[in-house]
Amino acid sequence: MSERDLGDLADPEYYLNRELSELAFQERVLREGTDERNPPLERLRFLAFFTKNTDEFFMKRVGGLKQQIDAGVTETTPDGRTPEQQWREVLDAARPLFREQSDYWQTVLKPALAEEGVEIRTPEELPTEERERLRTYFEDSILPTLTPLAFDPAHPFPFISNLSLSLAVLSSNGSSDPTFTRIKIPPNQPRLIRVSNESDGYVLIEDLIEANLDLLLPDLDIRDVSKFKVTRNAEVRRNEEVAEDLIDMVEEVLEQRRFATVVRLEVDGDMPDESLSILKDQLDVDDREVFHRAGPIDYEDFFELVDLDRPDLKLPTWTPQPHPRLGPTTSDTQDGPTDIFTEIRKGDILAHHPYHSFEGTVQRFLHAAANDPDVLAVKAAIYRTASDSKVIQSLIDAADNGKQVAVMVELKARFDERNNLEWVRQLEEEGIHVAYGTVGLKTHTKTALVVRQEDDGVQLYSHVGTGNYHSGTAKGYSDLGLLTADRDIGLDLTKVFNFFTGPTLDDRFRKLLIAPVTMRERFTEMVRREADHARAGRRARIVVKVNGLEDPSMVAELYRASMAGVDIDLIVRDICRLRPGIEGLSESITVHSIVGRFLEHARIFYFENAGDPEWYIGSADWMTRNLDYRVEAVTPVEDPRLRRQLRFVLEASLTDNRRRWVMQSDGSYEQVSSDDEPVRDVQETLMAAAKAAVDRGYGSGMEIDPDLIAGDLLIEAVSESDADAGSEKREGPDEVAAEPEEPNEADDAVADASEDSKASDTSNEADAGKQIHSDGGSDSPFDVHAEHWYRPDSRTYDWAVRTSDGNRRYFKTREGARKRLQSEYE
Repeated sequence: MSERDLGDLADPEYYLNRELSELAFQERVLREGTDERNPPLERLRFLAFFTKNTDEFFMKRVGGLKQQIDAGVTETTPDGRTPEQQWREVLDAARPLFREQSDYWQTVLKPALAEEGVEIRTPEELPTEERERLRTYFEDSILPTLTPLAFDPAHPFPFISNLSLSLAVLSSNGSSDPTFTRIKIPPNQPRLIRVSNESDGYVLIEDLIEANLDLLLPDLDIRDVSKFKVTRNAEVRRNEEVAEDLIDMVEEVLEQRRFATVVRLEVDGDMPDESLSILKDQLDVDDREVFHRAGPIDYEDFFELVDLDRPDLKLPTWTPQPHPRLGPTTSDTQDGPTDIFTEIRKGDILAHHPYHSFEGTVQRFLHAAANDPDVLAVKAAIYRTASDSKVIQSLIDAADNGKQVAVMVELKARFDERNNLEWVRQLEEEGIHVAYGTVGLKTHTKTALVVRQEDDGVQLYSHVGTGNYHSGTAKGYSDLGLLTADRDIGLDLTKVFNFFTGPTLDDRFRKLLIAPVTMRERFTEMVRREADHARAGRRARIVVKVNGLEDPSMVAELYRASMAGVDIDLIVRDICRLRPGIEGLSESITVHSIVGRFLEHARIFYFENAGDPEWYIGSADWMTRNLDYRVEAVTPVEDPRLRRQLRFVLEASLTDNRRRWVMQSDGSYEQVSSDDEPVRDVQETLMAAAKAAVDRGYGSGMEIDPDLIAGDLLIEAVSESDADAGSEKREGPDEVAAEPEEPNEADDAVADASEDSKASDTSNEADAGKQIHSDGGSDSPFDVHAEHWYRPDSRTYDWAVRTSDGNRRYFKTREGARKRLQSEYE
């Protein structure tokens, strides 16, 4: 592949739009909600998530675009679009998605659930006796909470709060023109109201209110009742440089957000023009911002149905497993507080949530620190946490027990600002030193540090993770966390925590990659190093698993690496600016996305480095905000046992044929199909591996099944001769290196082939050899070196070559195997 003129890389043609890319992810979420391989309540869960996600998208991203338009911004994004162009395209792209959500609910999922006894009905569909019971319930419990707000010469148009569901009522007293009245659906009342004598039958509160409006608006002629929902901009900001107090600033932002610009108006599909015109005029809404909806407007409350005790309508439940290195633990029974520190000193521990229990790993680490008399200090960075957080309680307990406690709470964590403000006040009331933000930066690290006095001196214990200290999301988000006694990592974290309370952030770190000071530079260096290796004919490969790849500079670096011949696999959950598969630019790049029952949230980075691999995990995506405007931490993973676990995650992800999507060059995605192969679902694979590890007993966190992965990613450095053997001997994209197992690590190693398989393949070799003469008859390398190759029993690889150093190499193509035989033995 020839390398292009580097100036070409600024061409907008090579960059996808950030906003449209995020909508493409929401479309994949919606597809899970319409995929009938999922049981009905699982599909409903994804429809509810689609509503939740798109609400946030409109508040954050569309709101930001409207701010730019109002400010007269015409600067284009890397893909060449102005804010107004993006705004128009986003609204056009979102419209059919909302239509599909409504249509699927109305025509498929709602009837399917009704057949199973989970039914949402209108009051008119109920027997007379039940309608009367609900009317009494409405009069006693709902009516007193309602406040009808009329709009007429005597009454101004009422304020419509963000994401509120409302009724628009047109009424008259028989002689005057119709009056518009807004009735807000009370958010403190249940949206789904049970129907008696039906175990899982419901009516929606908005339908019940509409059916009994004569009690709320007596003696009026009700001409029309329509539902509507308003979405407001959440991109409300104040200049941090002039804010005297960050807490005051955040509280003011929260207040301003209530009154921010409307960015979307969702209305009933049959809302009359008169009501719609009033809403558009008074809310200053453009026709493009109006979305007509059939059926329910808001699906987020349907999470309540997902929680029904109907296992026959759901995926099998999953209980996070104890980590085999730490053993089981409950809230009532804990092992001795020093046990976890003893275990960490034996070797690093890699926890993978929700496959491993958050309570039994991270929470146990902090609980032990709070109660261990030898612990001197505990420090933690909190971005998001549960409203009833045991993490916070452990920090309070640590302070009560005389430890030095310092906590960084990020007040600007979007949509968690109010929750975090409450935690700040509680922590400060306990006498804990709290830092709550940095001017110009968000603190996004997921880190904790424990300082402990031991017989051989002060020891530092660290946790560096990819996810928040949140026990709730740890059950639904897939995240990784490293528990380590590595002193270099501990000293690096000490510098990071000193920055939270001190005047400056050091730019010298031993092992951690820290944004915004060292991370961009180091990632750039590693990508360029892979390109240099590829040009020199050495082993070069990059595999990165992140939530988003938006930074144009990192995209350009990956393009350069691809042009140099580096094989690149990107597992990007949602936003991705990079376009794969462009001739001469990104032919060796594949972009994957996995959408499943758990939100893929872990960040893993693999650089092959000419056979001396480097592995990292951490909090940062490859987005400009993460690399330049947030405090992030990424740690190396050096223990071969833990690298095997990371390799298993990546390999299982890349071979998934159930939840994986592959991006096309135009930015669209195609879902991988299993066809006639066995279904391989990466999340099911990891659940089974975590459960098998517990059944096995003390040892690594995952019991790796060697039959499920190819095992071509390196764990440890290969020999120099293999790593730097020149371009003729360099492994091609279809070639996989087999690794010998390490002593005493049979439970972790991925065995690429066994000696038994060699013997069983003798007949395969003989049979296959009869068909290999197309490249030279009896002079074929396959005949000449028949003892050095065979046909493996593999779903992925058709050829295996025994190398001169005693290893084996696997190939997808016959040509790759032929070249390897020639380079090894001719």
